[in-house]
Amino acid sequence: MIGTFSVSRFPRIVFGAGALEKLPGLAARYGKRVLLITGAQSFQGSPNWQPLLTGLRRAGLDWLHTTIHTEPSPQMVDAAVTEYAGDSIDVVLAIGGGSVLDAAKAIAGLLRTGDTVLDYLEGVGPEKPYRGPAVPFSAAPTTAGTGSEATRNAVLSIIGEGGFKKSFRDEQLVPEYAVVDPELLATCPREQIAANGMDALTQLIESYVSLNANRLTDALAIDGIRAARDALLPLFDDPAASAAARAGMAYAALLSGITLAQTGLGSVHGLASPLGAFFPIPHGMVCGTLVATCSRINIEAMQDRDPGNVALEKYTEVAEVLCRQTFSNRQAAHTALVGLLEDWTRHLEIRRLGDYGIGKADFDRIVTNCRGSSMKTNPVVLTDSEVSDILRDRL
Repeated sequence: MIGTFSVSRFPRIVFGAGALEKLPGLAARYGKRVLLITGAQSFQGSPNWQPLLTGLRRAGLDWLHTTIHTEPSPQMVDAAVTEYAGDSIDVVLAIGGGSVLDAAKAIAGLLRTGDTVLDYLEGVGPEKPYRGPAVPFSAAPTTAGTGSEATRNAVLSIIGEGGFKKSFRDEQLVPEYAVVDPELLATCPREQIAANGMDALTQLIESYVSLNANRLTDALAIDGIRAARDALLPLFDDPAASAAARAGMAYAALLSGITLAQTGLGSVHGLASPLGAFFPIPHGMVCGTLVATCSRINIEAMQDRDPGNVALEKYTEVAEVLCRQTFSNRQAAHTALVGLLEDWTRHLEIRRLGDYGIGKADFDRIVTNCRGSSMKTNPVVLTDSEVSDILRDRL
């Protein structure tokens, strides 16, 4: 029986090699004045930069250009809003990784309101209801990881003692178009492919076993897991060689964004929030280093306290997809799944938490700050001791 479910808005999608060429024409549907937001250097130094500018000119567009050089902070967003609010921007275009897309999403949301983003961040400040209007926004990812091109979340951070990693979240922030051109991945460094790819895979697995998963998101998540299985290691081993691997990971990341926006995530992303806020560890590296252990601890907790939990069967299904085999029993499947994720972690040269200065003395504040929205959709409520065990295993 198919249960009841609802689906929130997601973007119109343009996918495929050469898709970036269509971005200027799509932007022109909203007006003439563009705010173009990119990363600090890599895209501007790529062969795609000048053709993009030529396309904007041919579409009759005027543009202002700004860059995002690090994980976006509230102060960075507010400064951009102050700088461009008086420029009558008709459409915001973002081309870059997750940080660029998240920053642009927040900027587009505030250009017409003039508010500080701190008014709307979850768990920070007054948490006012966002009423908009947002400037129309379209996103073209240059990495395959966060899926931000398909979500309503703009994740902003202040890193260090007393820091935070929180979302500005509203359906008005969903991009009008997600323009996904797999060829933009051709110049990604291997370390970025690894971290981003494990982020996408983690989001797909966590979406699949989420408390809010449904028949539709399950179909998308399992297809994304299949795509990541076929693409991630080949792309890491030879980033420039395989157009099929680039397309597979771009597709997996896109699906991960669609599914997480509908279902929420789990314990990996619950821990990623304080880890990314307190320490200089890239988000994808957190996902890559934790996903095997979090999966194991989730499974063990459910076997102990909730053996009828449907997520146990779902972990079996994930194991059968990733391992390309059918298992005679759940225990064998779960053991194989964790083993495969551990093997991928080693193959992809994912670093451990201790490499970023994290130690046992930090456990209490990490555990205290990990109970945000992602933990609430984890398939089982983990005890503080179990969360500490996850951290201890990956020091």
